Amino acid sequence: MADKGNPLVTLRSWHRPLVVLAGVMGVLCAASLLGLLVDDRTLVNAPIWLKPFKFSISVGTYALTLAWLLTHVRRGRRAGWWFGTVFAAGIGVDVGLIVVQMIFRDHTLHFNKTTPADVAINNVVAGGAYAAWLMTAAVVVLLLFQRLPDRALTSALRWGTGLALAGMGVAMLMFSPSPAQQAVLDAGGKPATFGAHSVGVEDGGPGLPVLGWSTVGGDLRIPHFVGIHGLQVLPLVAFGLLLLARRNPALASDVVRRRLVRITGAGYAGLLVLLTWQAQRGQSIVHPDFTTLTAAAVLVGAVAVAAAVVLRPSAEILRSTR
Repeated sequence: MADKGNPLVTLRSWHRPLVVLAGVMGVLCAASLLGLLVDDRTLVNAPIWLKPFKFSISVGTYALTLAWLLTHVRRGRRAGWWFGTVFAAGIGVDVGLIVVQMIFRDHTLHFNKTTPADVAINNVVAGGAYAAWLMTAAVVVLLLFQRLPDRALTSALRWGTGLALAGMGVAMLMFSPSPAQQAVLDAGGKPATFGAHSVGVEDGGPGLPVLGWSTVGGDLRIPHFVGIHGLQVLPLVAFGLLLLARRNPALASDVVRRRLVRITGAGYAGLLVLLTWQAQRGQSIVHPDFTTLTAAAVLVGAVAVAAAVVLRPSAEILRSTR
């Protein structure tokens, strides 16, 4: 059931399979925290429970956001329900296999080609990921045909799902051989793993605490993470502008807020491109070079100027009416 114009609908009207998935992720999050405390096993130089912990938070947040998002679908409501259900099933199976592969089999998951069982599990996980990507794309298409009372929120939902789709697509770049894997291939062998999160270095090296993102090379997990969570960031921006409008009359117009959301979306897309470009050059997120910093400064400046241009007419109108 869709909401009646109120963006904060009751939980009962949310997409049930996605809410159930989020609940399961909550249980996994608690179990992973306990595992991090009592289980000292490691895998690829990281605590063995760390990946399930990170996935439980990310997937749980994403599932709840998508469940809420689907309450705004009026045209194609039944199709939206199926898109959400297939997404929940695909990602649910993937996270379950992460737990089986890492916690019970003590094997790495991604890129693992060591045994036929590892290959089979990887193929199933890839299938679930592709299904989630396709379902997110389908939801993007559905949102193009929806009209909400608040134009800023409409733009936020469309930009957010589009960015999430792009973030999922970044993961495809991970399926290229690392330098060590390429050396094995050049020698006529078959590497035990094919693909990596890191660029220019091997996975498992020095990384940021908890996140694990490489501090010595590029890491495609960064733009992947930033992209998929655009689905939360853009609606939060729209809600934030709506709250600020109560104290700032310049934001009272939903046209102004929509333009600001679009500017934020464009800036966020620019950030996603910048982070992907940085990672592909094998550059660590904590050691940006002059070129990266310059590009980031230009991006921030462009967003700031665009926002100022949008807000200036509204401010002038307010001054003239005083």
